Amino acid sequence: MIRLLWIFAFAAPAAGAFELAMPLDCTLGDTCFIQQYMDRDASPAWRDFLCGPLSYNDHEGTDFALPSLAAMQAGVTVRAASPGVVRSARDGMADIASNAAGAPALDGRDCGNGVLIDHEGGWQTQYCHMKQGSLLVGPGEKVTTGAPLGQVGLSGRSEFPHLHLTVRQDGQEIDPFDPGQSQVCGETPAQTLWATPLPYQPGGLISIGFSTDIPTYDAIKAGLPSPLSLPPDTPALVLWAYAFGSRAGDQMLLEIIGPAGKVLRELVPLDRTQAQVFRAAGKRSATGWPPGAYSGTAALVRDGVAVDRQSVALTVR
Repeated sequence: MIRLLWIFAFAAPAAGAFELAMPLDCTLGDTCFIQQYMDRDASPAWRDFLCGPLSYNDHEGTDFALPSLAAMQAGVTVRAASPGVVRSARDGMADIASNAAGAPALDGRDCGNGVLIDHEGGWQTQYCHMKQGSLLVGPGEKVTTGAPLGQVGLSGRSEFPHLHLTVRQDGQEIDPFDPGQSQVCGETPAQTLWATPLPYQPGGLISIGFSTDIPTYDAIKAGLPSPLSLPPDTPALVLWAYAFGSRAGDQMLLEIIGPAGKVLRELVPLDRTQAQVFRAAGKRSATGWPPGAYSGTAALVRDGVAVDRQSVALTVR
């Protein structure tokens, strides 16, 4: 798959400052993405640290999301972002989306399975929504930077598999991307807590694939694989795309090219801002598809520019 990302780099912390390492084993923009940042708007509206919409009202942390339930089930390790001592830990809550039918009452356990770590200087990091039965540490244990804590899950108040990381100093939530609270829209913050600056992606594609009909949204979220090949008598070719951070006025480009040329090209308007969105388009053939190589390309387009682009291959034989 080919990916095109818009990314922005940030200054490293000053020498001796509290620093954070990447808190899970994944590659941003590939095997994970940041779905939401800390809400920096004091009103009922919300905005992230670059004044984008990647947050929600009163969100107090950073959400590192996985692309699918299959990725969660395969196991993605959560790691201590800084050295410290485990203050508390909880395990045993089921990995069930909190908006799913029959989801159990949370009774104040919104974090789900999680770990709270105390660090020097009054700093704390909290890791939420971890996988049931995966926790590897308990209260009183000392951890080093990168020490495994457990795995990413879907426990607590969570609608998709992700790690929610909250950073605090002296009990106050701190935005690790802008700890100086110096937000000026359109300007990169001067400081960050990340030892290695993390990229900002203002929306993008989570996954794309071919199918023979319009798949269900549940199948996409579960991690529907794209077939490597299909027979010539396949009644329809469908290209689907799953994205995050779409904004009102964006477009989803869906294009299929086969050995005989263009099969499909649709530019689908996206009429509202959404945390996640799924679109699909296809074409039927009464005579069958010519054997050979096919490519599918999807792009999230904003103001005429591709925010992100992915391609996938298929062989008809």
